[in-house]
Amino acid sequence: MSLGHIIRNKREEKKLTLDEVSRQTGFSKPYLSTIETGKVKNPPSDELLVKLEKFLGFDPGLLLHIAHMERMPSDIRQGFESVQAENQKWRQFIKNLINKKTDPDSINSLLKENSLAPTHDTPAISAGKLVPVINKVAAGYPADFDDLGYPAGVADDYVRCPDLHDPNAFAVRVIGNSMEPKFREGDIVVFSPAAEVRSGDDCFIRFADPHETTFKRVFFEPDNTVRLQPRNDEYPPLIIDGKRINGLYKAVIKYEIL
Repeated sequence: MSLGHIIRNKREEKKLTLDEVSRQTGFSKPYLSTIETGKVKNPPSDELLVKLEKFLGFDPGLLLHIAHMERMPSDIRQGFESVQAENQKWRQFIKNLINKKTDPDSINSLLKENSLAPTHDTPAISAGKLVPVINKVAAGYPADFDDLGYPAGVADDYVRCPDLHDPNAFAVRVIGNSMEPKFREGDIVVFSPAAEVRSGDDCFIRFADPHETTFKRVFFEPDNTVRLQPRNDEYPPLIIDGKRINGLYKAVIKYEIL
């Protein structure tokens, strides 16, 4: 059932006229009519959908969800709905499992009852995660860093990273030559906050007081200092107090700029 049919059926169930809905929502009667008949040229705004949910008595978020689903390309929507259906099966399976014995025969029986019998199909290939490129990092002396004021995961540019599952991963463009020859100016490097950092790793380092960043190999010294070692032999290492560091993120992927 389309979004328009759902809205119309609910309105008629409540015995409300389009005039009444128009007065309550602030949107014109002709426009509301085009939504109900599916003849609307522009999809209804989230503002209107929220007002309709409240006035017609829908569960909060229901019309928003339906509208957003209808805006999806058909192939993406089909995949999304398949995942939702599979998740629903698993939720029902777990409920049934709680009420039955957990021996292997019972579990296998429940899996078959819920159409969840394990298969050995080859998993589908994923297009990979889009990682935001938030700014530049100095492969030289520490420099002021600006993440452009964006919230986490948002930027003007992105790189696609197959097999990377860290939701907080970010990427930066290298400036300077202190990390040559492995990393050159203009290369895009992806960093993962979830990755474990060990001595010798190439890392994005964020400092506190002053707010600066740099890109270096890190070595943890016995006296609680950290040696920031350039890969370029023309640059000397920098020894700092570990307390100055308030962010240390390991480089996991490099994209070379040709």
